Amino acid sequence: MKKKDILNLIRYHADRNEEAFNKTAYSIAEDFSASGDKDLAEYIVAQLSPRTAWTAQEQEAPYHAFFRPLASSNGILPLPEPVMQDVRGIMNAITNNTGVNRFLFSGRPGSGKTECVKHIARILDRRLLMADFESVIDSRLGQTAKNISQLFETMTRYPQPDKVIFLFDEIDSIAMDRIDTRDVREMGRATSAFLRYMDDIDDRIILIATTNLASSFDKAFIRRFDYVIDFDRYSQDDLEEVAEKILADQLSQFDIRERNIALFRKIMSLLSPLPYPGDLKNLIRTSIAFSSREENLGYLKTLFQKVCPGYQKLTVQDYRSMGFTIRDIEILSGIPRSTVARMLKEKAGED
Repeated sequence: MKKKDILNLIRYHADRNEEAFNKTAYSIAEDFSASGDKDLAEYIVAQLSPRTAWTAQEQEAPYHAFFRPLASSNGILPLPEPVMQDVRGIMNAITNNTGVNRFLFSGRPGSGKTECVKHIARILDRRLLMADFESVIDSRLGQTAKNISQLFETMTRYPQPDKVIFLFDEIDSIAMDRIDTRDVREMGRATSAFLRYMDDIDDRIILIATTNLASSFDKAFIRRFDYVIDFDRYSQDDLEEVAEKILADQLSQFDIRERNIALFRKIMSLLSPLPYPGDLKNLIRTSIAFSSREENLGYLKTLFQKVCPGYQKLTVQDYRSMGFTIRDIEILSGIPRSTVARMLKEKAGED
């Protein structure tokens, strides 16, 4: 990090130049990340404020049909490093106005595709507008193709293309030809219209699409995108690291300070394979939310019960064989430590 970056931050803040401030802050975060201080880089990125407000003119504009605003994300973005490198490249391409502007995010549900788009919008200080494909697809003959035309016209007519990112979430609802299986001609018209408008999209318009089914797409459809990111590149180590980051983030949000990472790791090791980030976040967040604050480290007990459905039948010896310490067993079962120690000793004596 350079001294001039700090001076620029102060100047941009004083001048209320939010766009320049955010770009400089993001540049500082990139420097920290490159030097190995990724935690600090992620903290800086997490503090950048999103701009989600609409101006009165935009709220009243009639050409927002088939789009709705989507809030950007303030949480962590736990992605494996190869995917993060691709994401950084996309943000550089957008910032540098290179004309590389159509991106496809492919991966299993919960791999972080949509969440990543939300983070990109926040970091680059852009509004995020998501296409409402349920409204676009119409059972009336020829209407879907007309709606697709209006969808792209909305993007073309947007007054400030450099202030927005358009999101086609789950684009397979259009690309997989699931408009009306009884009318092949209608399917063809809609798909042809979609591909034609994709070809003609203005270079200033940033379009990011997501899908779970990229392997089923026609090559002609894939070619419409400048770059495709595969989000299915999590190793087991990546997912373990993601789980711990999600835990730290969620505990902070719930203002819980007491932690036992060693026990958390033991519980998560019972899951094989570990789920993807979306499911991990839901598992950890609900465990914290549903836990009793009166119990010491109660969220770990709740988490264990979710991970191990047959927990009611476990004996202290079962816990022990699973690798849990006497202290762990007390937390997970609610049995006092002295009682656990006595029961284990008695069992050992019998053997």
